[in-house]
Amino acid sequence: MSGPRRAPRALAATAALLLPLTACGAADGGRTGAKGGQDAQGGEGFPYTVTNCGVKTTFEKAPERAVTMNQHVTEVMLALGLEDRMAGTAFLDDEILPEYRAAYDRIEVVADAYPSYEKLIAASPDFVYGGYASAFDKGAGRERAALAEDGVPTRLNVEGCTDGPVGVKELRKELREVARTFGVPQRAEKLIAEQEEQLAATAARLKGAEKPAVFVFDSGDSSAFTAGGHGIGNDLISRAGGRNVFADLDKSFGDVSWEKVVERKPEVVVIYDYGGTPVAAKKKQLLNDPALKDVPAIKNERFAVLPLSSAVLGPRVPDAVDELADQLHPDRAAE
Repeated sequence: MSGPRRAPRALAATAALLLPLTACGAADGGRTGAKGGQDAQGGEGFPYTVTNCGVKTTFEKAPERAVTMNQHVTEVMLALGLEDRMAGTAFLDDEILPEYRAAYDRIEVVADAYPSYEKLIAASPDFVYGGYASAFDKGAGRERAALAEDGVPTRLNVEGCTDGPVGVKELRKELREVARTFGVPQRAEKLIAEQEEQLAATAARLKGAEKPAVFVFDSGDSSAFTAGGHGIGNDLISRAGGRNVFADLDKSFGDVSWEKVVERKPEVVVIYDYGGTPVAAKKKQLLNDPALKDVPAIKNERFAVLPLSSAVLGPRVPDAVDELADQLHPDRAAE
């Protein structure tokens, strides 16, 4: 890392970096705080200590100048009504949800992709929240230890370090711990209750439906980059009434051979939509590959589409389940 580190102006916490406990790989508008105390300005509910992806942090008061890196954690903050505690944001995969757009537009965009360490520190953050492990890339100088040395506590979305399958249970944990960090635990409980009601309604309308075999196509040429069994995407497919043909892949995302795709005979291809390659181009690639011509999903041209930001651990999960369920089971689509 080049250039001196600049200490932030406001510190909301002291961060103690411990040995990793796990491998880190890859709203309510109300203003009442923890235990009915002052909203997120310290006081009741603090100090608060949490261990996240092997890093133990004690917050003496709630952060006031958070910077988020990656869309799904930005949307976690917005879903919890915490835009007034955000000093900056970075790295969108696609469009911010319409209900969050006005709040998002009031927040400074620190960088279109990941900011340099110097640019990140220049925002004077007192909390940095990353969605993927790459947000805290050591080679770019943004590792959590470096930020802790400068007095800036951090959080990594738990999908980036959970050892084993990730599902709605982990989403609840993420929402609760973030809300608790900011002194507004009741906002997480309200959001979780709404999500649980929505997921239960989806499950009820899919009861008894056959589960088509689903292959997720994220990207790839010589091999296919797909959703494995350890990411929220796998749980999402199951809740939407499908069966992930690569659920036995023990990671959130991974490469598989096209031969294995053919062998597993998926009936539906779910395309993740993001970045510079449009969905139409991905469909064309699959339809024009002669090796895939006998795959049921290709033969029948049966595709479903989800934005990538809907297939990672964030507040979109219940809506994504509904959206995918409507595509997998159009005969049971929500009215």
